Amino acid sequence: MKTIFSGIQPSGTITLGNYIGAMKQFTELQHEYNCYFCIVDQHAITVPQDRLVLRKNTRGLAALYLAVGIDPNAATLFIQSEVPAHAQAAWMMQCISYIGELERMTQFKDKSAGKDTISAGLLTYPPLMAADILLYNTDLVPVGEDQKQHLELTRDLAERFNKKYNDIFTIPEIRLPKVGARIMSLQTPTKKMSKSDPNPKGVITLLDDPKQIEKKIKSAITDSEGIVKYDVNHKPGISNLLSIYSILSNTPIEDLEKQYEGKGYGQFKTDLADVVVQALAPIQTKYYDLMESSKLDDILDEGAEKAAKVANKMLKKMENAMGLGRKRR
Repeated sequence: MKTIFSGIQPSGTITLGNYIGAMKQFTELQHEYNCYFCIVDQHAITVPQDRLVLRKNTRGLAALYLAVGIDPNAATLFIQSEVPAHAQAAWMMQCISYIGELERMTQFKDKSAGKDTISAGLLTYPPLMAADILLYNTDLVPVGEDQKQHLELTRDLAERFNKKYNDIFTIPEIRLPKVGARIMSLQTPTKKMSKSDPNPKGVITLLDDPKQIEKKIKSAITDSEGIVKYDVNHKPGISNLLSIYSILSNTPIEDLEKQYEGKGYGQFKTDLADVVVQALAPIQTKYYDLMESSKLDDILDEGAEKAAKVANKMLKKMENAMGLGRKRR
């Protein structure tokens, strides 16, 4: 069985776009692959964080993983900082990385632009990401377009290590999301829905209440035609809403176009709000139950223990290959 590794930062609440584009697919993948789902809290501190908020978001993200359908008996769910091998392996990956290639990373250039002081961690984020992935003999990494460059660097670092020291790493393949799974901002439908969006009206989170969801969908940017038709180039707003409706209701877009022919956007948005509310209700119920339960911590303890067993074996191989410490018989 092939292995999948995926990490999500605990920075802000997961959006509907994250759910449709990634987490919803994970519930299917967990039965087809050996899956490691990691809350990458060490990545989050490359920018300033409030420690109490970070801890709350970390635990909350773990609860959301489980609430959307991740089965701890089928997949390994854990927190990055609770498996020390990640930070240890990251240092070794930094030592085979070149400053020039790290400075060329688009995300580093974007996040450091115009700033007087820049965290060194922002520069060395990709070697930590490489360590996350390579510790588990990962075959496939599901990523969006924004992380593709980092995955390509991970492959380069793995090949460099294998050639220079010892051939121990599996070279991971990039798994891009399924076509049509890219959910856009409700206010700027040409940009991806993101939890870092400065306009909260453009983002539906998995924990929004029914009134918030209804208000955001009814204020979503569409166009003046009033025709419910899928056309990304000319009608990006209504096309985005159709994608959300189709995926959450499991209804083909063509059928939705026929259903709302001549009805305009008002009725369509009202019905879509109901669909979203109904889809998120069971997730929210399970989330709040988990947040109040010790079961969540038991699952994370078990996940960290399972992950550490695998990660520590690879870490030892890395140390032996580079000549670190004493060789154990």
